[in-house]
Amino acid sequence: MFDRIAGRYDLMNTVMTAGLHHRWRRLTADRTGLEPGGRALDVCCGTGDLALELRRRVGPEGRVTGCDFSEPMLELARRKAALKGLDDIRFEWADALELPYAAAAFDAATVGFGVRNLADLERGLAELARVVRPGGRLAILEITRPTRPPLSTFYSLWFDRIVPMLGRVTGERDAYSYLPDSVKRFPPPPELAAMLAAAGFAEVRWALLAGGIVAIHSGVRV
Repeated sequence: MFDRIAGRYDLMNTVMTAGLHHRWRRLTADRTGLEPGGRALDVCCGTGDLALELRRRVGPEGRVTGCDFSEPMLELARRKAALKGLDDIRFEWADALELPYAAAAFDAATVGFGVRNLADLERGLAELARVVRPGGRLAILEITRPTRPPLSTFYSLWFDRIVPMLGRVTGERDAYSYLPDSVKRFPPPPELAAMLAAAGFAEVRWALLAGGIVAIHSGVRV
């Protein structure tokens, strides 16, 4: 499914978020506390936008790796980096449930709009904890469900009706019906925060953006 939608992924993100997804990724990268020379991993990197934000923070002396299980997504990420003259970002295939990196290999890890797609969320969070060094940080950007009207009413209209309709227009009805369904199954912010604490992260916090449609969770590896 992700292979099929790779070519229209960025456009659909822009349409669905009114272009705000770029700002949300910048805020997520800010939560990592990365400094020049840092080592960062972006898991479920998709077409690479969050990894590029991390690169801005670590600079040419740092190291950024983006990984995903969709090669078409990775190829688009590589093209973006090449267009910006950034040949030092690595975009490579990896399974988020069995990351091919050494323990404590990174100063920070991020996931943007990806953790809700993991087949085993607890295992995925454990892998993120494993590859982040003690004192390093994790930041997760994810869609969530607002609970108070009128935004909860708008959210239901937008995600449950309009987004699937956009999917039908683009010929990817299943993919954009999957999106709202995956959000409904995903833990709400307090529950995800508890899972992060159980996985080995302290100082776990979250911030709601866009009236509660999006959440950024962050924590420090114990």
